[in-house]
Amino acid sequence: MPLYITQGRYTREAIKGMVVRPEDRAEAVSRLMSKAGGRLIGYYLTFGEYDFLLIAEMPSETQMAAALLAAGSGGGVSDLRTTLAMTSVEAQGAFAAASDLAPSFRSAGGA
Repeated sequence: MPLYITQGRYTREAIKGMVVRPEDRAEAVSRLMSKAGGRLIGYYLTFGEYDFLLIAEMPSETQMAAALLAAGSGGGVSDLRTTLAMTSVEAQGAFAAASDLAPSFRSAGGA
């Protein structure tokens, strides 16, 4: 199953609510990912530009988008940024496929 890495920010209201009533957001995110047909691999609070990072397996980008749209619609998170991730074995396959394709491709402006 494809892996997705998502970073996001909590809204001010979400932070205020979690300070008043702390909760483990990994549980809620795990249930959401499971309901969308996937699996939460990890959920981390992060420092810097984003407040959290999650890693999930999901059957397709449609299911991942649905889960992220559902999360975003609640108003507690914003600025979601998602990246498709490949394992090193998958990347090796991509490089092997590129090796077959590269000789037949002419770059822009190339002779």
